[in-house]
Amino acid sequence: MAKGYSARGGFSGGNNMMRQQQQMQQKILKMQQDMAKAQEEVENSSFNASVGGGVVQATVNGKKELTSLVIKPEAVDAEDVEMLQDLVISAVNEALRQAEAAMESSMNSLTGGLNIPGFNF
Repeated sequence: MAKGYSARGGFSGGNNMMRQQQQMQQKILKMQQDMAKAQEEVENSSFNASVGGGVVQATVNGKKELTSLVIKPEAVDAEDVEMLQDLVISAVNEALRQAEAAMESSMNSLTGGLNIPGFNF
């Protein structure tokens, strides 16, 4: 007979392996639920960036959507439209970086920095 096999119980340790597998599945399910909750929290958050001494302010949400753009009158100079464009781009990009960093931080706190295939964070 095979080592570790008994006619009554089959291979020894079979029940323990099944129990470990069930526990692992429960842990994975919990982690997925925690990740979904964390992602939702970040998506519902707002991230603000201000550039040019506060003359241009951008706000994005955690879904990386621009939700607000404030341009103070002193930022508008018909002779220097490129400067205003650069300020807007800088403000929006900084707000987006903040949103991305918050999502990464949130996911890393749950996964311990693991790179898990199939999960985008």
